[in-house]
Amino acid sequence: MNRADAKQGYDADVIVVGAGPIGLTTGNALRHHGVSCLLLEERTGVKAYSRANNLWARPQELLASIGIRDALAENSYAIHTINFFVNGTPTTPIPIADVASPYPKVLYSGQDVIERTLTAEFDARGGKLDRGCTVTGVEQDETGVTVVLKRGKDGPEERRRCRYLVAADGAKSMIRPMLDLDFEPERLPNCMNRQVDARLSWRRSQEPDQLWFFYYERGFAGILPVWGGYHRLFFLADDSGVPDRDPTLAEMQAVARDVTGDETLTLSDPQWLTHSRFRYGVSPGYARGRVFLAGDAGHLSLPIGGQGMNAGLHDAVEIAWRLAMTLRGEAAPVILESYGGERGGEHARLSAQQARGFRWTVYRGPVTDTVLSLAAKALPNLGSLLQGTDDMQQMGVEYPRSSLNEDCLSGLATVLRPGPKPGERAPDAEVTHRGETSSLFPFLYNPDGHTTGWALLCLDGRSPNAGASLLAAADAVTPWPWIRPRLVLAGPMVEGADVPVLSDMDGKAHGAYGLEGRPALVLVRPDGHIAFRGDADRADRLVAYCRRVFGAEVARSTSELAAAQ
Repeated sequence: MNRADAKQGYDADVIVVGAGPIGLTTGNALRHHGVSCLLLEERTGVKAYSRANNLWARPQELLASIGIRDALAENSYAIHTINFFVNGTPTTPIPIADVASPYPKVLYSGQDVIERTLTAEFDARGGKLDRGCTVTGVEQDETGVTVVLKRGKDGPEERRRCRYLVAADGAKSMIRPMLDLDFEPERLPNCMNRQVDARLSWRRSQEPDQLWFFYYERGFAGILPVWGGYHRLFFLADDSGVPDRDPTLAEMQAVARDVTGDETLTLSDPQWLTHSRFRYGVSPGYARGRVFLAGDAGHLSLPIGGQGMNAGLHDAVEIAWRLAMTLRGEAAPVILESYGGERGGEHARLSAQQARGFRWTVYRGPVTDTVLSLAAKALPNLGSLLQGTDDMQQMGVEYPRSSLNEDCLSGLATVLRPGPKPGERAPDAEVTHRGETSSLFPFLYNPDGHTTGWALLCLDGRSPNAGASLLAAADAVTPWPWIRPRLVLAGPMVEGADVPVLSDMDGKAHGAYGLEGRPALVLVRPDGHIAFRGDADRADRLVAYCRRVFGAEVARSTSELAAAQ
């Protein structure tokens, strides 16, 4: 199913409203899966300045899975270190790239650059982008969604028809209230953010490979690279005595010199001066019938750790593979239904975490500042303790209560070596394939070229007798051709396997999954999250899971499956 045009009666299989980073990523993900897609955007061009501008490790993994991460990386600065100061005292730099991911360095660019890159990718993939139109209505029925739109105040009403709709139209979403999914944001009083993107000259390094954060009296500040040789300076602080307007360049330079302790710091050629106050909230639902929310259309994020756009990128990738499988007839209803619970729950968790962090950061008070100053001198690694790099990188995003989860492993061995459970990210690990050193990731994402493929890891647990069970499990899932088995062998080779065989003689993969000494089956979703775990000799449990999640067995030849791609 690699078509750019929709079936008769539809303008596209999926319409995405909003061509910011999240809408464009959704469109690219849908085209990656071969789904016809139309993007509708009110703006006539990309953002003239940068807003969201960073990509953490886990979102980079997801972007890599749909083939657009490298294009974004070409126009980004790779960050490896965070420098952290508490009331002028430096703490031990945080090696933010010290995470177990193929993409540990944070990428910093600019929203304008990101949008242009994603637009070019979408166009190259045969996507359709219609700018200058405003959605005024959404009408659902049993077979699809009709989108009502206008061009300008006096333009005639137009209609577009699709099978599913994704609303990625930002925090001021027009579609969210139409679905009765609106929310009243909570306001954080007595604080303001002042921000500038400008050229920076100072006594510290100007190489765009690190970040600086400063806790200072009544506030928190950051200095970050922005694509094109610029830096972003922001100051989240108590608003007492601060004019309620956009700051001037001179005002920003003065506060920057005071906070950084660098009297030579000079700002010039400003691209963007702005100020803002803080509100946050999450929609009560991320789906309503055939319409789904993504990115800021479903949440209003606080500026803590640059998490907002990155969380929206998860939404984009997550809804795309579900829609693709559903449109192909490869999914039971539970797959599409699981999106709202997973992403809505994660956004609620992140919002609460951000609110706690924001209150700690901005509403500290003199007592807390004194404690932090003392702690910075006694604990050189205080910056790492305060920031929590693994969490910032979104490596811990999980769906513990997903309706797609099923865990059939139990017993003492599971307690002693718990390993990642269903809903958690499937970890990478070094393996050997055909005599070459590799890792698990190339065999998990887009397995054997199937964009919505599910990878079945058949681990022998170093048992010399597990081979027959592993082969039986691989054979048991053949009625669902998108499930791609891989044998992961720490013990003897298995004869007769016609699936990829990954050698794990050093037990790195078995250790990463907590399965040393236990033959097991691990089913991994297209997004790299574990869906199912079970004992290798109980393939019947895996088959029952597949029937629940995918539907009845199908008989499709290799040529038919290739044609569907």
